[in-house]
Amino acid sequence: MRVQTKFFGEVELPEEKIITLERGLIGLEEYKQYTILYDEEKEESNISWFQSCDEPTLALPVIKPWLVKEEYNPTVEDELLKGIGELTEDNLVILLTMTVPEDITKMSVNLKAPIIINADTCKGAQIIAENDDYEVKYKVYNLFKEKNEAAGK
Repeated sequence: MRVQTKFFGEVELPEEKIITLERGLIGLEEYKQYTILYDEEKEESNISWFQSCDEPTLALPVIKPWLVKEEYNPTVEDELLKGIGELTEDNLVILLTMTVPEDITKMSVNLKAPIIINADTCKGAQIIAENDDYEVKYKVYNLFKEKNEAAGK
């Protein structure tokens, strides 16, 4: 499948790289098919792009939650994940959407609405976590800065 993307031009994607979200993303319910892209030239980048296969301009930066909050464990109603297949430790993929404004010191991730993917079925859902302490705009700039300084970057 050929997909026009926001940052990578036209890319050829094998069918097994297409992720279907039956209910779409929150606020973007009409777009159901996505893929995960990353810049191969930036080997150490932890940020990927959740790219719509239906709308080239729809590409959200995403990150794995443990890079932000090691103990991240969203409480989710089982009913919300029913359509994506049985989740196991081996097939579970969790991504957090990011907001990267012009002033990057205000960069944040959405802990409240993770994207849950079953890697075996290539089906996923964005859900609202029941955890009261998870924020929609969890600031991460200082966290990343501290990690980079600790790593000598």
